[in-house]
Amino acid sequence: MKNDTVNIGIIGLGFMGMTHFEATKKVSGAKVVAFSTRNEKKLAGDWSSIQGNFGPRGSETTDLTGVTGYADFHDLLANPEIDLVHVCLPTDQHESVAIAALEAGKHVLVEKPIAIEMEAAERMLAAAEKAGKLLMVAQVLPFFPEFRWARELVESGKYGKLQAAAFRRVIAPPDWSSSIKDFQKLGGWGIDLHIHDNHYIGLLCGVPAKVFSRGLLREGFVNHVCTQYLYDDPDLTVSCISGGIAAGQLKFAHSFELILEKATIQFDCGTYGDDWIVNRPLTLIPDKGPIETPDAGGSGEWCAAFTEEIQAAVDGVNAKNAPTVLSGKLACDALKLCYAEAESIKTAAVADV
Repeated sequence: MKNDTVNIGIIGLGFMGMTHFEATKKVSGAKVVAFSTRNEKKLAGDWSSIQGNFGPRGSETTDLTGVTGYADFHDLLANPEIDLVHVCLPTDQHESVAIAALEAGKHVLVEKPIAIEMEAAERMLAAAEKAGKLLMVAQVLPFFPEFRWARELVESGKYGKLQAAAFRRVIAPPDWSSSIKDFQKLGGWGIDLHIHDNHYIGLLCGVPAKVFSRGLLREGFVNHVCTQYLYDDPDLTVSCISGGIAAGQLKFAHSFELILEKATIQFDCGTYGDDWIVNRPLTLIPDKGPIETPDAGGSGEWCAAFTEEIQAAVDGVNAKNAPTVLSGKLACDALKLCYAEAESIKTAAVADV
């Protein structure tokens, strides 16, 4: 690192690359010094073509002062000033680019999911170990205020042991994913969408030994799933519903209910039509005493969770140890869960993880 600042290079400048660029502006001890894209307008600072499903559209006049743009990502990797590379490319390109960055001596933060194929994810982990560099996976859900608050409360033990947890994450079929080819490149909603749940469940509850799932398969990939996670602990019950078959006007929805020995935590919200609706704000329901709707913190800025995520990655680089929440191993375990669920649906039987 140069002058105690972690210098970041971003490879891929779609909506997620732009999000990382904007989010890093408020990260302490780090700055973006380079990015890579083959798009000539984006290289010149015209990012107006970038649009996601949340947050603002890109600007026509992005300030790139002090930031070098590269048309070829190999040139970015050759820059000795860069310490940490963010891989924000389509998932089918994660493996080759992440491994190239690791072999170039860079730490890596790769967008979720780590990969589509298990073999690719395992090769990425092996490459990081061989290079002696960190491979971190940007699973942002644990950094959203309600999910962070709930995990911290469970881990504190204040209300006793976690006894049961139920999660839900559903979307309407997006227009841009209408073809089978795109669906396969995403890994189906059982990977692209549901990986968030499997990662958070592994983080909060531990990785289960087995799963039992029912759902809908499309070309071998999960389109909708309902899973019971089977733990060695007989007193822990965890389930999740996730998929991409919701009605068109239910564009996105997620919720959770966590049942502790002395309290229950609930949260439920989503996009109904064009409106963001909170059906149940983060709520703490104790055995005794008043029911609370706690302030989970967070600035409310559109990319705040990504700022926290990148801060954790930068702190990991400084500590020379990846934080558990960004662990490549945990991301790989989440992917294993996705494949176990698909196998369980296919066979109508319990599947090993």
